[in-house]
Amino acid sequence: MTLLDALGRPLGSLRLSVTDRCNMRCGYCMPNDHYVWLPRASILTFEELDRLAGVFAGLGARKVRLTGGEPLLRQHLDRLITLLSARREVQDIALTTNGILLAEQAETLAAAGLGRITVSLDTLEPARFKSFTRSDRHDAVLRGISAAIDAGFAVKLNTVVMRGYNDDEIVPLLRFARERNLELRFIEYMDVGGATAWQESAVVSREEILQSVGAAFGPVAAVDGRGEAPAEQFQLADGSVFGIIASTTAPFCGQCDRSRITADGTWFRCLYADDGLDLRTPLRDGTSDDDLRALIAATWGVRMDRGAEMRLADPRRGALYALDGLRADPRREMHTRGG
Repeated sequence: MTLLDALGRPLGSLRLSVTDRCNMRCGYCMPNDHYVWLPRASILTFEELDRLAGVFAGLGARKVRLTGGEPLLRQHLDRLITLLSARREVQDIALTTNGILLAEQAETLAAAGLGRITVSLDTLEPARFKSFTRSDRHDAVLRGISAAIDAGFAVKLNTVVMRGYNDDEIVPLLRFARERNLELRFIEYMDVGGATAWQESAVVSREEILQSVGAAFGPVAAVDGRGEAPAEQFQLADGSVFGIIASTTAPFCGQCDRSRITADGTWFRCLYADDGLDLRTPLRDGTSDDDLRALIAATWGVRMDRGAEMRLADPRRGALYALDGLRADPRREMHTRGG
């Protein structure tokens, strides 16, 4: 079945966060010194996550992406992937990771049935990486990318571009991806929950990115057929493709088919939403799959969220939440919500 929201958008893609913990402290996501973590007892088991994925898949969300925090911090993640890959209704299983632990797990993840991996790579400079992420594991990220390629994964790279941090690496990063036949996706710096220092002046827009790429590589052509994908694709003269996710300056809310479940079972229908729906309680109280489907269908059916577009229209736009607002509700954090 195809489940549509109030604006005619299908429920097509589900992002499952498996942990709110991370082993990096990136400036656009976790720049602060202290965080409020989800209680351990509230974290969904693999069986609970798999069950929810099956319920959502029955409503049309056949693409599942595992996120965090850093999902590879969740021990034995391959067990969840094995469960998901056994479901015929789940047609695509992907993972987003910072890559630090990927080299050690790539082959195991492939054997379990994981299909695609997206690795965050914001800089090629180890010193810059260390100052921005508070981690000295830049070499581990590069090893993880290589290991994922060797394991046969379809690999993409994500780069959040921030003025004054890595905007001078647009061309080197794209060259790095092209040399490895990988698709790089540039992401505009977003004013989401964890970006407590967000300023519009730090945003490098889609148009600026295209200008930098065109100046270095020649003509850039748009690729048709974006559909519900978050990234617009562009092609260079040699046929290589890269993407831009322009959520900040050119939102794509009208085509958004994604929703996300936190590691404790809270379902958010929009990345910018203040509140989500608690699915853990009915899940653990013995609610049947049919009743869960009915609850999810009714909630999605009235969805009218257009968070990024509303942020763009706000003349007083700044960081989405102040620090005290995040600490009051850790589910507002992007490392909890799954980005």
